[in-house]
Amino acid sequence: MDRALYIAMTGAKHNTMSQTAEANNLANVNTTGFKRDFEQARSMPVFGEHYPTRAYALSERPASDFNPGTLVYTGRHLDLGIDNQGWFSVVGPDGEEAYTRRGDLRVDQLGRLINGEDLQVIGVGGPIVIPPYEQIEVAMNGTISIVAAGDEPAVVAELEQLKMVIPDPDRLEKSPDGLFRLRDKGENEVVQPDPTVEVVEGHLEQSNVKAVHSLIETLSLHRQYEMQVNMMKTVDENAQVTSQIMEIQ
Repeated sequence: MDRALYIAMTGAKHNTMSQTAEANNLANVNTTGFKRDFEQARSMPVFGEHYPTRAYALSERPASDFNPGTLVYTGRHLDLGIDNQGWFSVVGPDGEEAYTRRGDLRVDQLGRLINGEDLQVIGVGGPIVIPPYEQIEVAMNGTISIVAAGDEPAVVAELEQLKMVIPDPDRLEKSPDGLFRLRDKGENEVVQPDPTVEVVEGHLEQSNVKAVHSLIETLSLHRQYEMQVNMMKTVDENAQVTSQIMEIQ
């Protein structure tokens, strides 16, 4: 069998993987704080003791787009959008610290401050728990203030400050759960709070996915997939013709 068939086959396979990445971007166009994934393809030569006449396609996700999305006004006190750069710290499903731009916060029945994915938000002093309150506000520096249940409106208590960080973008990678974590981090290594990060109360950050761009990219990838499939058909037809010629001889 002509090795060109394998090249076209791997090209179609990795093209499908690229389509999956773009489909995930489109699916999260309305997800609060979502960061779109880049995808790219490159040639990967076959290594070994032979003449390098073949190169296979390789699709990969080199990074995510860290550009901020648009801040949309909601008027809700616990809707927080980060102004420019920075991340909220949350407790991931694995119990480890992770980072997200999602700021649609609420207080659950246990008093935990959680976001829209039910992940507990971390403060400078650890995971945040809010006591019963009549009113709650968050300052630009992430300081949470409440009027406790039963207290006079003038009695305002500062509880905790959100742990907001600016990690090295070269070390950030997106996990399958959609959260960002440090790559190759040391034992118990976490990013320290950055006092320059500010939040805007009553706003939420939209996804930075551009739906039209992702849709056009998906269509382009689909055409490339069809080209690879047509190449496989051509290779198969050539193989059949070659077999017929061999039979005549």
